[in-house]
Amino acid sequence: MAKVLVSLDDRLVKRIDRRATAAGQTRSRYLAELAERDLAKAVGPGESATARAAMRKLDRLFAKAPAGDSTAAVREERDAR
Repeated sequence: MAKVLVSLDDRLVKRIDRRATAAGQTRSRYLAELAERDLAKAVGPGESATARAAMRKLDRLFAKAPAGDSTAAVREERDAR
């Protein structure tokens, strides 16, 4: 297990210690749980509502596309001009 040295305001450390004690935890356990909880909430770029909406729109567009080789379709359209 890694040990980490961090600098915190003395008043904050006292508040952390009070909360950890009230929860029956060590300071380290309390801070580890806070970090785990925060990291679990973290979302990547594909998790936002905007990104999901854009992906649904792309899915609808691709669903309408004809089957087959898209390169051949582009060449055929280009050569028809």
